[in-house]
Amino acid sequence: MLRTTLFTPKEEEKSTREGFGDGLVIAGEKDSRVVALCADLTDSVKMNLFKDKFPLRFFEMGITEQAMSGVASGLASMGKIPFMASYAMFSPGRNWEQIRTTIAYNNVPVKIVGAHAGISVGPDGATHQALEDIALMRLIPNMEVYVPCDAVEAREITKYIATTKTPAYLRLTRENTPLILPDDYSFSPKKAYIMYVPKRKEGEFGLSVGIVACGPIIYEAIKAAKELEKEGIGVTVVNMPQVKPLDTAFLLRFARGVRAVVTLEEHQSNGGLGSAVTEYLAEHNPMKVIRIGVEDRFGQSGKMQELYDEYGLSAKHIVEKIKRVV
Repeated sequence: MLRTTLFTPKEEEKSTREGFGDGLVIAGEKDSRVVALCADLTDSVKMNLFKDKFPLRFFEMGITEQAMSGVASGLASMGKIPFMASYAMFSPGRNWEQIRTTIAYNNVPVKIVGAHAGISVGPDGATHQALEDIALMRLIPNMEVYVPCDAVEAREITKYIATTKTPAYLRLTRENTPLILPDDYSFSPKKAYIMYVPKRKEGEFGLSVGIVACGPIIYEAIKAAKELEKEGIGVTVVNMPQVKPLDTAFLLRFARGVRAVVTLEEHQSNGGLGSAVTEYLAEHNPMKVIRIGVEDRFGQSGKMQELYDEYGLSAKHIVEKIKRVV
């Protein structure tokens, strides 16, 4: 059976970086080996909560992402569980080689937190909008990659990766977005799950098109699915919070029950979730896959919804693209 977890987005909104901040404190309470390092962005990445509670386990590294990677690797080698955080444009954007060589190559359990990812950073503009980070990190051996859909999932993934023995990358966003998951949600590693199914039944899963998405942009996918249902087009929405490794067993069975798979992410359409899904299906279940992401462009300044519209990531654009598929 495919894992199904159906939820209705709430009116309450919260950023995934806030969920990370809450999760890090909980992880620190459970395990004294958890330490935190930050590159001069403590409040912005919500590490201030951990710093206030565990001041002796917090290290302000300044604007030295490369050095932070080396220090985190050393702490991990000595038995600590380091979380190192900055904006995703700077980590892994600036210190990729150090992450690769000092952390992943040595296979030590450093948790790399890339905040303010995607175009939803908005007014920060192109230089601060990381649209390539998933691609950078999923290519590195030993590295796991996580993209939570809301603050609840960010909190739970943070708690989970504090218990693993491998390097991990956690991708966070800045803006407040709807809470989709209930507060008692429990994260299951390497598992995708269905978040929305149409009421109209067409075949085994009641769908004709499947959207596989990651991150808060999944809210746009749910809105699009509801609009398409009004027109008789069944669309099921899947959350893939762990981009590496993919839940390939789920993906294969799901793909065999749909006419086409559509991937959605706030990232370049090349190299991220869309590429991971396409690569797997090309070998195991060749079929139509439409990747919705940023199409080989840099970001720009603007409000989140304005940028979603400009880059074709909003619900109305998803609706248009799926109509062309079916």
